[in-house]
Amino acid sequence: MKQKVYWILAGCLTVFISGAALTEDIARGAIKPLSSVKFSADNDLKCLLSAVESGDPTTGRSTLILKASPGCVVPWHFHTAEEQLIIISGTVLAKMTDHPPTRLGPGGFAVMAGHMPHQFTCQSNFACVMIVAFDRAYDIYWGKGG
Repeated sequence: MKQKVYWILAGCLTVFISGAALTEDIARGAIKPLSSVKFSADNDLKCLLSAVESGDPTTGRSTLILKASPGCVVPWHFHTAEEQLIIISGTVLAKMTDHPPTRLGPGGFAVMAGHMPHQFTCQSNFACVMIVAFDRAYDIYWGKGG
């Protein structure tokens, strides 16, 4: 019986170690107040600023913080990666195919599967701040797709 338990533990340890070795970015821990975020202009949308909070969007998982000016529309688009969105401040109108348009305030959450077209509009009189996380390398395709 002891030998069977050792083999089970060894198998679990092997899975855990191999999974850790395959992880694209190993968490090193971070603490960042919002006031320390250094936003950069978005390459595609003048009304959107962004900053990478963790990971590397060019190679794997990443978390970004976005700041959209009032009235900013992030038009229909999709990503290969799954995207998770959490609203920090402001009111965002979120639209996804096969879902009703929904207004999200602070704490509001949306998840878009890979290749799921979506768009966002900042409907506040002040900037909308959002956290977005991608489960693999970031890419973007404009339009609803086909």
